[in-house]
Amino acid sequence: MSAAKRLAGEKAIDYVEDGMIVGVGTGSTVTYFIDALGRMRDRIAGAVSSSEQSTERLRSHGIEVMDLNAVGPLPLYVDGADECDPHKRLIKGGGAALTREKIIAEASERFVCIIDPAKQVPVLGRFPLPVEVIPMARSLAARAILAATGGQPVWREGTVTDNGNWILDVHGLAIAEPLVVERELNQIPGVVAVGLFARRPADIVIVGGEPPQLL
Repeated sequence: MSAAKRLAGEKAIDYVEDGMIVGVGTGSTVTYFIDALGRMRDRIAGAVSSSEQSTERLRSHGIEVMDLNAVGPLPLYVDGADECDPHKRLIKGGGAALTREKIIAEASERFVCIIDPAKQVPVLGRFPLPVEVIPMARSLAARAILAATGGQPVWREGTVTDNGNWILDVHGLAIAEPLVVERELNQIPGVVAVGLFARRPADIVIVGGEPPQLL
């Protein structure tokens, strides 16, 4: 699938305009986008990054990484996904960067999602749903998530987010109403962010292939 990821990542460059500050996500497909962005670094004003991992790669290409608080709304955000349904709603968070990804998506006028074909699903939930939680609330949140969804939360041991929090991966879901589930889980005390991007879905999805497909 690496070829499909590369094609999707490089196609997203079509949406980058001269002088832009670009929102940049996290993950293996985004790595190809960052590398392509590096080849045009002199044409952009800089980037806002969703993770320390992406920040490091952007800086290695000589791209200035800026604080979202200092730049305000962004014209473009490019990121991958773990799953994408036919309505461009997503599951994200396999790389544990979901909170910052959600913040940047919300701050962006256009959200371009880059995926390989295997990430397309008719109903979200085959990929375990990541939920970022405050560490002291892990068990409390897990019980509440089980009661609300019937899914099985599993602590992603050994993973600490860039925000210092933990991840629960919720298995066994078929999310027919992603917006409802997103809203409900957001109300649980101790939940920082839910890896459902339904209230703010992607605007454009690029599926890697020869040629890449636009959704």
